[in-house]
Amino acid sequence: MPTSRRHVFSKVRRPAVAGQFYPADPAELRAMIERFLGDVARTPGPVPKALIAPHAGYIYSGPIAASAYARLAPARDVIRRIVLIGPSHHVPFRGLALSSAEAFETPLGLVPLDSEAVGAVRSMRQVVMLDEAHAYEHSLEVQLPFLQVVLSDFRLVPLAVGDATAAEVADVIERVWNGPETRIVISSDLSHYCDYKTAQRLDRAAADAIEQLRPEELDEEQACGAAPIRGMLYAAKRRGLRAQTVDLRNSGDTAGPRSRVVGYGAFVFVE
Repeated sequence: MPTSRRHVFSKVRRPAVAGQFYPADPAELRAMIERFLGDVARTPGPVPKALIAPHAGYIYSGPIAASAYARLAPARDVIRRIVLIGPSHHVPFRGLALSSAEAFETPLGLVPLDSEAVGAVRSMRQVVMLDEAHAYEHSLEVQLPFLQVVLSDFRLVPLAVGDATAAEVADVIERVWNGPETRIVISSDLSHYCDYKTAQRLDRAAADAIEQLRPEELDEEQACGAAPIRGMLYAAKRRGLRAQTVDLRNSGDTAGPRSRVVGYGAFVFVE
């Protein structure tokens, strides 16, 4: 990214799961993502304002994530800000957590934070500055290499979600909604550790709730990122967006056994 190469950042959030969830080698990582994106059938239509993508290891969820990110590619030179929202898996807290870092790093380089947008949400009562929530959090980190490959140059607003209501998340999204330069990425997997058929049933019910913009029908057993998704659905209702399922599979379809699977969905929201 040109911006990151021109600037020296005093505080950087280093990658926590490189070499675990995705390759640590930059060339291998880029090649893997480009392969996933190359396998996605091109579908005409508007570039989504927001999307939901899974956050597991790339061998499991990468193909599903790619099906959502491919929809951003036509606007690679338009999109300049990504609001990235995902659940906190390691640190319990109330509200939504920002990072005090100036940039997030992946093997593909540095992603600068958008100081203007961060400042706009920092004053909100439900938003806290909590680096601990970001230090080891994979739900946000694994989305960044996809964004670095798909987009040309962008700044980041990273938000980890703890105990927060749909309205609280939606209000933060609204604060940084802005224009076509801004897109929202929600990070979430779906059902966890069910057998294949049960996962298909649960994930289809979650997809139905998302498509119908019914946040009240989605809970933490259906999606680890239920709170961020519910907030997105609330905001989508306010803004008159339509939700569409792009891909709905599980680890039994990609790289794991079918006796105990994790569900993954890719969804887009269009105006």
